[in-house]
Amino acid sequence: MPPRVTPLTDPETTPSSRRLAWLASGTDSAPVGSAFLRLFTKEGQSHLAELEIAVHAAERRQGVGSRLLDAAVSAAREEGRRSLVAQAEAGSPGDLFLAARGFRRVLALTYARLPLADADVAGITEIAERPHSGYALTHWDGVVPSGLALSFAHSRRAMDDMPMDDTDYGTVVWDVDRVVSAAEAIAKRGESLHTVAVLDRSDGSVVGFSELVVPGDGRGDAQHYGTGVLPEHRGHGLGLWMKAESIRLARRDHPELGGLLTDTADSNAPMRRINHALGYLPTHSAVEYQLDL
Repeated sequence: MPPRVTPLTDPETTPSSRRLAWLASGTDSAPVGSAFLRLFTKEGQSHLAELEIAVHAAERRQGVGSRLLDAAVSAAREEGRRSLVAQAEAGSPGDLFLAARGFRRVLALTYARLPLADADVAGITEIAERPHSGYALTHWDGVVPSGLALSFAHSRRAMDDMPMDDTDYGTVVWDVDRVVSAAEAIAKRGESLHTVAVLDRSDGSVVGFSELVVPGDGRGDAQHYGTGVLPEHRGHGLGLWMKAESIRLARRDHPELGGLLTDTADSNAPMRRINHALGYLPTHSAVEYQLDL
């Protein structure tokens, strides 16, 4: 008998997206799988939906994933979405599942980790303390200071040309409300956002940033959320400078952290060079898939 798929109400609504959810259960009503469909709602990404499907290992190859996928695809179409994206670890059952169901590979990613116990502290400190003519480093915890808020929001366009290969990702449009809401959402779930930024000394504006999210207890691994430099300020080593400072501050302020995690598109050669120079070690690869609706 096919699994029963039940729509659920998901309370996780953010200023930039909302989610639909489904639970698959067997004849004994025991859960066997789930699906979440994130519907982006902000200007520049209202055409896009993001899918997550999980099926219990013992229940695979019995139609559970297919039923969940059918429900999610139907909902994405009803919501008027143009593209549906999903990510899977390379070589995993999810990778094979998506490839077999009409999704196409649009982006390859490499995940890496910097084990802080083995970090080259002297080398990282030297990079962080190296002066850059015309620029200054600053940093803050949580919500951006009001005096930098508008400039920081404008600097987010540094991510507009982030290598996404064939992904129909759209453009994320940032304003002050959005950067404040993003920081508040991280705090609400019990984590800490730490931002390092580069200022243009000529006018005090933010021209680059690097964000790190740390678990609430300051233990385990922290996650890099993004590092970007405005195009007109690239070529001065600012990305390496900010990321080195982010590492230095993480070690100082969170001595019980085990490591720092990052993920980078394989086509993003500049950021891969930065990660390599700072000692990040690849852990696994992932594939971004897209279904054109």
